[in-house]
Amino acid sequence: MNYIKINPSDNVAVALQDLVKGEVVEGVTLSMDIPRGHKIVLKDLKAGENVIKYGFPIGHVTRDAAAGTMVDHTCIKTNLEGLLDYSYQPALVDIPDAQLKRTFKGFRRTDGQVGVRNQIWVIPTVGCVNGICQQIVDRFKAEVAGREGSVDAIVAFPHNYGCSQLGNDHENTRTVLADMVHHPNAGGVLVVSLGCENNQLDAFRELVGPVDESRVRMFKTQEVDDEVEYGLQQLREIFAVCSKDVREDVPVSELRVGLKCGGSDGLSGITANPLLGVFSDWIVAQGGTTVLTEVPEMFGAETILMNRCQDVETFDKTVHLINDFKEYFMKQGMPVYENPSPGNKAGGISTLEEKSLGCTQKCGKSIVRGVLKYGERLSVKGLNLLSAPGNDLVASTALASCGCQIVLFTTGRGTPFGTFVPTMKISTNTPLFEKKGNWIDFNAGVLAQGEPMADVSARFIDFVLAAASGAPVNNEKNGYREIAIFKSGVTL
Repeated sequence: MNYIKINPSDNVAVALQDLVKGEVVEGVTLSMDIPRGHKIVLKDLKAGENVIKYGFPIGHVTRDAAAGTMVDHTCIKTNLEGLLDYSYQPALVDIPDAQLKRTFKGFRRTDGQVGVRNQIWVIPTVGCVNGICQQIVDRFKAEVAGREGSVDAIVAFPHNYGCSQLGNDHENTRTVLADMVHHPNAGGVLVVSLGCENNQLDAFRELVGPVDESRVRMFKTQEVDDEVEYGLQQLREIFAVCSKDVREDVPVSELRVGLKCGGSDGLSGITANPLLGVFSDWIVAQGGTTVLTEVPEMFGAETILMNRCQDVETFDKTVHLINDFKEYFMKQGMPVYENPSPGNKAGGISTLEEKSLGCTQKCGKSIVRGVLKYGERLSVKGLNLLSAPGNDLVASTALASCGCQIVLFTTGRGTPFGTFVPTMKISTNTPLFEKKGNWIDFNAGVLAQGEPMADVSARFIDFVLAAASGAPVNNEKNGYREIAIFKSGVTL
């Protein structure tokens, strides 16, 4: 099949490959070429009439659209506007516990968490010491080359913040960095401070709370004679402890996986995102945890998520999650619903409703068990929703910050980046996988070529568990590891 009609009530189909004028789709002869991922009109639409995809309106046409033509962002307008009132109308599908329990090889930490990596992280409290942190890491890596033991990587995480920030921005920086200190993928952490920044080390240490001081060290560069040599000595002592850590069999119930998409195209909601949905339900059935974020990309599909909330309290938190983000847009004087990027539009996504209906498929059908504020750490197993924007690096950092050990990232356009945990790329189409094999880890495009979901999802489960057990993903092979912290206010 070279096209798909996703829902019986849809009045458009989607091209699974480039189609040419004269081909027949659902009994309709194409009057123009249709690129892969774009929408084909199946019946004549009058101006103002809704376009139906996934069984839901994704906007209305701004001009007449004849059957056999393509509709895209140039002739579709969103139906969304302003804040909405919501009512809880539960439609819950309980995922039964899995009969066959799977395991992976992970690192058990003394605080009860499990890491899928054993790394040493050097974290600056302020951007002023980024260079010092990198120099410490470079010299230490050269020093221990060839005798790393179980240490997977030694990484500095530069950022621009920690000073000249107020209010929420200041707290966001402190919270995310504190979350990193407690992350189970870090066998050891060195926190490096300048000494005069807003993010004062003593206050930060108090925010972090109790730590294993054989693995976590902190110091102010202004208070030591040679900050690089001092940092090296701290790393030597940390390394002596965490290089002896060993992997052991751990149940999948200890996995916490972030769900993210970026550079989406018209196949995202047909191949890669549904694959993550099946995987998310499988993790939940194993007793594990998945987290969906990108709140602006829930707009238009939010009622589906709200009605999957386990109770009224969780529903109310989800309403706040959605409306608080809408109000953030409005306070900034920005349009709430102009989300699809140029790459999205080129790939066949025309409105925010269309993007959201595809985006939210990443979390399958499970009941929503928890709702997290930005920077808040996971406390409830099962499917969680997390407050963060759609920006790829900010959202991925937020997923890792809440405690996810891995981020699964679907893409139809391709992207190389990674955050501070393994960031696995899943392509929506085979040509992207074939062209960018150094970026893409797994190809979901075979679903559009007829491979059954059951077969693809079984291979994908094995692939993710191998990564959780230590197999590096491409962002790690390439050394692409970054953090980005959400900022909304002034810089002094």
